[in-house]
This record gives sequence, structure tokens and C-alpha cells, in this order.
Amino acid sequence: MTSNLQAIVQNTKRSAQSVAHLSTAGKNHALATIAQTLEQHIPRILAANQQDVEQAYRDQLPAPLINRLKLDEKKVKGMIEGVRSVASLPDPVGVRQIQRELTPGLILERITVPLGVLGVIFEARPDAVTQIASLAIKSGNGAILKGGKEALHSCTVLVELIQSALQATEVSPHTIELVTTRGEVLEMLNLENDIDLIIPRGSNEFVRFIQSHTKIPVLGHADGLCHLYIDGEADLAMAVAVTIDSKTQYPAACNAIETLLVHSAIAKDFLSQCLPQLEAKEVEVRGCDRTRDLFPHLKPATEEDWRTEYCALILAVKIVDSLEEAITHINTYGSRHTEAIVTSNPDHARQFQQGVDAAGVYHNCSTRFADGFRYGFGAEVGISTQKLPPRGPVGLEGLVTYRYYLTGNGHTVAATQSFTHRDL
Repeated sequence: MTSNLQAIVQNTKRSAQSVAHLSTAGKNHALATIAQTLEQHIPRILAANQQDVEQAYRDQLPAPLINRLKLDEKKVKGMIEGVRSVASLPDPVGVRQIQRELTPGLILERITVPLGVLGVIFEARPDAVTQIASLAIKSGNGAILKGGKEALHSCTVLVELIQSALQATEVSPHTIELVTTRGEVLEMLNLENDIDLIIPRGSNEFVRFIQSHTKIPVLGHADGLCHLYIDGEADLAMAVAVTIDSKTQYPAACNAIETLLVHSAIAKDFLSQCLPQLEAKEVEVRGCDRTRDLFPHLKPATEEDWRTEYCALILAVKIVDSLEEAITHINTYGSRHTEAIVTSNPDHARQFQQGVDAAGVYHNCSTRFADGFRYGFGAEVGISTQKLPPRGPVGLEGLVTYRYYLTGNGHTVAATQSFTHRDL
């Protein structure tokens, strides 16, 4: 017997097979229509989100989660701009990556094709709806979305508006579907014959649960434990500015720093300038023993702090004696997400970028740049910390795979005496 969820997924699968062959113009028209529809209904989106936020406060949900949940007019307009940005990007489908003559008259091609159906499960991130829907459509995929219950009203309205917009386009409304219960999540994880990729976006515990309960390939990261290292040859004014932005610009994000490493040669001067600005932003700073020797008023940092993704205005600070010690600390405690160094020494920057194991390794800039929109991807379905590609912010290129096409004229292996392997 087919369950309701299976029926939904199979409808999306059929719709995805159709959008996979749609022209670039057809997909772009669908995205433009979605953007226009969302723009016309901003008050409705904000009203739904307000319901979710008020309930979140009544339920006393954690502050970082509420911060991720909240939408305002500026953020909604940014979401709409993200849809239009995806429409402006090159079509990732149908790209010929290889065209090669194997032997005269026998031609090999490698062509990009969509993955199929994406199952995207996220917590408290209504902006994920528009990001994923736009990327899925542009890459020729379908998407089954499951938002957290705390974002139910927001996600429901967004998907209803997207589906309403698609009715006036060549893309079926069933291409983007929303499911709403925890039971449906567990059922999704067992649909390996119909769902091609699971993308979880949420807490460490949440992502690890998904990874351990499905046979479907999973793209995502379990932690966003990011570090900033202030080298002994750093410009202090730059270092302070990068630190403040990396921690406070949006502390609930997975690309905000959780640990600040400071070279002992400049620790006193740098922290004397940086700590007052952090404290003015209401950051709770926890210091190692050496840090507290210089600034006794700080709370002590423990071993657990080096392993913690706060997603809040809390920052652990450790003084180190060398670049090598900083790299070792990051590779021991980091989550392979995004790491950064501030230094005026290009050799130190190169050593850091080559030595640190992470999807993004930055020099003299904020970790908050780790984002698909800021990378020019239009949006992202998530950030992958796995070593196999796609890695880092995943946009359109991470949502396609490829096929090999071989065209001959009655060629057989037995009759093939030699290969030319000539690229055309």
C-alpha cells in the first residue's frame, strides 16, 4: 500500500523528470514568477513568521534558534533577491564536460544531468525554503522540504506561494512539496528508491541522527565550529575588525567563530583592543589560563569550550605560541567548516591555508563570508564539510551529476585495434 508521503514523493519524482528536460528560459521564467509572487505577499509572509516567533517565545526556545527563525522585511527582500540571483546564473544542466574521440567514429561525451529528488530537512530556517526551491528548479530537480515545527506557519505560506506561482509556468507545483510531521521525516529516510539526496540543516545532534538513519546519500555538516587565528605578525586594527565581524555579525550562523586563537607575542596588545569591543557587543568571553593571567575578569574556558558550537554571543579565547600550535588546535577541534588567519606574513598565510583541514580557509577576512550567496552561487542548499565534493557552500554545481554518452557506428571492442583518445 502506498502511503500519503510516498504518493507525494512519487508526484515530485515525476515532476522532477519533467523539469529536468525544461529549457533554461522555462526554468528562469518559473523563478521570476516565484520572486514576483513572493514580493506581492511580503506582509502575509511576515504575519506567518510572527506567529512562529511568538510561539517560539512562549515555548522558551533557545535564543540562537529564535534568531534563525525571525524574518523581517529586509530579510524577506533578501530571500527574493536570492531567487532572482539563481535565475541569473548559467544553467548547470546539459553542460558538456568531455567530448572525446576514442577511435575514429566513436565519440564519448560527459554531460551534466540533475540528481532527481532532494529531501531537505531543516530546523528554524524559513529562508531555506526559497534558497532550496530556487536551486532545485534551476538545476532541474524536485525537492521535498521538511521544516522544523517551530517554523511551520512560515514554511507553509512560503511553499503555498511558490506552488501558486508555479501554476502559471511550465514547472509543476508538485516539484516543490512540504511535509510537516516528524513521522514523515523517518519515512523519508527510508525512501531510497525515490529520494536521491538528503540535505539536513540543523544542529550537530540533528544531522548525526539523519546520517545514521538512512541509506540515502547525505550532504551536510554536523558542526560549524569555526576558528580565527590572530598571528604574531597581524595588523591589530584589521584583526580586531575581523574578530568582531566573525563573532557578532550574526552569531547564530554556522560560519560565526566560536574560538579565537591569539599568538602570545601580540596577545596583550590585541586583546586590550579587542575585548572592550566584544564586551560592548555583549559577548561573553571565556579565556584559557594564560588569557586570564592577562585579564583576570574573564570566565575560565574549559576543555569543553574548545569542542562547543555556541551559536550565541559566547567566545572562547586561547593564547598559543606558534602558528603550528594554532593549526594543531584547529585540526584537533575544528569541524572542517571555515577557518581564518589574520597575518601580514604571506608565508604564514600560505602555511595556514595548506595546513588547516577545512572546506574554507581564509586569510585576512571574516569567516562570515562562507555563504553561497556571497560566493556568487545565488543561494545554497547547505554547507558540506565532507572531503568528497561538493564541499563548502553548495549551490547549483552540487545538485547535478553527469552521464557518459557513447556514440558509434557499429563499433565493437573485438574489431577495435587502437584508440586515438583525441579531445574534440
